[in-house]
Amino acid sequence: MRDWELSRTFSSGSGEVRWERLGTPSGPPVVLLHGTPFSSFVWRGVARALAVSHQVFVWDMPGYGASAKYDGQDVSLAAQGRIFTELLEYWELPEPLVVAHDFGGAVALRAHLLHGARYRRLALVDPVALAPWGSPFFRLVGENSKAFEQLPPDLHRALVREYIASASSSGLHPAVLEHLVAPWLGDQGQSAFYRQIAQADQRFTDEIQGRYGSIDLPALICWGQSDEWIPVSKAQELAARIPGAELMLLHGAGHLVQEDAPAELTAALVNFLG
Repeated sequence: MRDWELSRTFSSGSGEVRWERLGTPSGPPVVLLHGTPFSSFVWRGVARALAVSHQVFVWDMPGYGASAKYDGQDVSLAAQGRIFTELLEYWELPEPLVVAHDFGGAVALRAHLLHGARYRRLALVDPVALAPWGSPFFRLVGENSKAFEQLPPDLHRALVREYIASASSSGLHPAVLEHLVAPWLGDQGQSAFYRQIAQADQRFTDEIQGRYGSIDLPALICWGQSDEWIPVSKAQELAARIPGAELMLLHGAGHLVQEDAPAELTAALVNFLG
């Protein structure tokens, strides 16, 4: 768990972004986007597998993982979409392969549809893309984020652990779970956890949902059949909206497909990305 570190930095309008590059510089570039409440750590196995033949870019969005967290920070989907577009320019990647999970899917879609980011291929893994989204718990926290910020640290830790654990169908290894929980602990982490939920506004996907029919590039949609966060019916709806999109359902996987079915997901991505 300790050998996953992002050593490079990028200065964004929402604070410092930590990022890393793996693999051979001569390989085709692929960028991996994480979701919430996760970080690039969930891509560690897939990233290393892809790095055998690709140049792999991973990053923690502002407000997540090892990247900056501070009061008043804009960590909305709108901000993340702009920052991702800026990162692609900074990395000098005019048309990379892109793989995006959960909120990362919305970030990649916004960058492409609103900011002109170009991709060679796009793989979406259990993405936040279609209304309505957000569980009853997610909405409750979003509407009462200031109250939740005042929870005693032990109660907050227990809440975050149970919430993250529920993203897996088969159950997370204890060490993995603790690694995913750690960025949200302490005064800074606790505030950041509720801040990102409070700013998770559905209008940021409503703005682009009607444009999915204009996506003109090879697209793959991977979805855990046992996803309890976003129902699998959304997978079929999204595949129908994106022209020519390929749909792959992963048996026994929950929302956190990278942990529940890493081999199956990696094989699907290797085949799709070429």
